[in-house]
Amino acid sequence: MFRQEGISLGELAERFGCKVQGDASVRVTRVGTLAAADEQAIAFVARPKYVPLLETTRVGAVIVSPANASRSARPALITPNPHALFARVAALLHPVDREEPGIHEAAIVHETAQIDGSASIAAGCHVGAGARIGRDVVLGPGCVVMKGAVVGDASRLVARVTVCERVRIGARCIVHPGAVLGADGFGFAPNEDGTWIKVPQLGSVRIGDDVEIGANTTIDRGALGDTIIEDGVKLDNLIQIAHNVHIGAHTAIAACVGIAGSASIGKHCMIGGHAGIADHVEICDGVTILAMTAVSSSIREPGTYSSTIGAQEASRFRRNAARFRHLDELTKELRQLEKHQNHSGREDRAG
Repeated sequence: MFRQEGISLGELAERFGCKVQGDASVRVTRVGTLAAADEQAIAFVARPKYVPLLETTRVGAVIVSPANASRSARPALITPNPHALFARVAALLHPVDREEPGIHEAAIVHETAQIDGSASIAAGCHVGAGARIGRDVVLGPGCVVMKGAVVGDASRLVARVTVCERVRIGARCIVHPGAVLGADGFGFAPNEDGTWIKVPQLGSVRIGDDVEIGANTTIDRGALGDTIIEDGVKLDNLIQIAHNVHIGAHTAIAACVGIAGSASIGKHCMIGGHAGIADHVEICDGVTILAMTAVSSSIREPGTYSSTIGAQEASRFRRNAARFRHLDELTKELRQLEKHQNHSGREDRAG
């Protein structure tokens, strides 16, 4: 789906507050790449390695920073943040199809559920007792919204999303297929005989506004209080968020991250793929955690953190790993040598 009539660069510049270089009457109908798109498309460049393509691209227009504007052979929109402008233009040229309001005959809706007349409930959905579905909400095929749950205005559950009891989702959220919000947290108490006793998970999950949750991501309900995801958080696919985690506004988390129970992550953080965050860890605002990092203690200062060991040739890695096991012994020996050296130096000076 795209806007077949197109829109001119002049209109885009006025709408989004940027400058035009070249012919402002050029019209574009879709977005594309510098390398492959045609003259009806608009592309962007933000990374230096793509700048040379500005001189050969066949697109109708480009989005560039002021520093790269002189390199463009095509009409351009000039902005300090090309990627952000590209996202806005893409959303304008490729609007999401609007679903027809109404409840499909193959959906099951409890008589006490409250569903706004503008909402769209697809086939195979189940909406439980006392659930509330807001204005312009879309529940795609196979979604389950359990007893007492709330889905805020203009939110979209794409397909097969499970929203468990009393979970609250804010406005304008997007939840992708297979996500589970509000399943029981991993709460068990050890018994004297070595078995486990299940701890009832009595809290719920609260999702703020403008949150996006990726496919097959799971967010566990709190044990006593709620698990909280604040406004504007962006979660990739296959993320595990345990009970009573608190994630601050506008934090972005990449795929396969695991966050253990009662961890607290600040606002405007970025967490790379496959990072692991231990239970009860506190991470302040403005922290970037690189991929594969294990966070086992709290981070109190903004900055970029990593514990990744980069790929090495296998035999070299095995040798280094073997030495690593003896690191504590080597450290103790080094300290003894330093003490001996300092003692010898004092004796020489005294003599």
